[in-house]
Amino acid sequence: MSDYAVLFANPPLFGGFLFVLGLLVGSFLNVVIHRLPKMMENDFRHECSCLDLPADATEPEKPRYNLVLPRSACPHCGHQITALENIPVISYLALRGRCRGCGAKISPRYPIIELLTALVTMHLGLHFGPTPLVVGAIALSWALIALIFIDADTTLLPDDITLPLLWLGLLFNLYGGFTPLSAAVVGAVAGYLSLWSVYWIFKKLTGKEGMGYGDFKLLAALGAWFGWAALPAIILLSSLAGSVIGIGLIIAAKRGFDTRIPFGPYLGVAGWLYLIYGQTLQQMLFGSLH
Repeated sequence: MSDYAVLFANPPLFGGFLFVLGLLVGSFLNVVIHRLPKMMENDFRHECSCLDLPADATEPEKPRYNLVLPRSACPHCGHQITALENIPVISYLALRGRCRGCGAKISPRYPIIELLTALVTMHLGLHFGPTPLVVGAIALSWALIALIFIDADTTLLPDDITLPLLWLGLLFNLYGGFTPLSAAVVGAVAGYLSLWSVYWIFKKLTGKEGMGYGDFKLLAALGAWFGWAALPAIILLSSLAGSVIGIGLIIAAKRGFDTRIPFGPYLGVAGWLYLIYGQTLQQMLFGSLH
């Protein structure tokens, strides 16, 4: 029996492997969540500056900033993070949540995201087993984790993630992964148009923008993964969660009801719940209507 066969045939070993993989990917997602919005801002500023530059002017070269460069460093003292200091969760505990260079506090969100990614990855592996479905489920979940935290921080849902996620969903369902391809295509179109319609109706009635275009694209991606039949459950779950949690946050923060609250995290959580409990949710929410 090959090493891969032993791994797949042993659920605890398979789950442990996925847990460690999730920790490593979670560490990378922390980089994506922190840097991708800054990269978008830098690109936007560069494009704006180019509009104001004369034809023969040249912009001074700036240090490269992407998901790889420069190396991660403490924002307070500039201490570069070594490989030993970058071990998921363990390094945070060993450093007691503080920078080794200056002693500044490190946000606990970093190990939380690493643990969350690890637990989600392991759970999906044990839920779906060593099947092709687990590959798609894990890839979708990693993307959703990044989108949820980016949107919570910045109210942005980057096209660099939402659009590839949409196309990946269609490709994964090319041979009926989670849903037939026809249902996936209709789901992508319906997901986009449903929130797009709500956006324009709300804007015509109030003169305000109720949500961003990234929300349309994220729901289109979820429609591409799960098909059009999943959209009512996802929209209902995310709307209910958004209303309850959003109002609670407004009251707790003593802000007005004009406070902008990102909708992407609720869509992402609802999409992940549908991934695991799709049939059960359909029955709970709409079973009584049949």
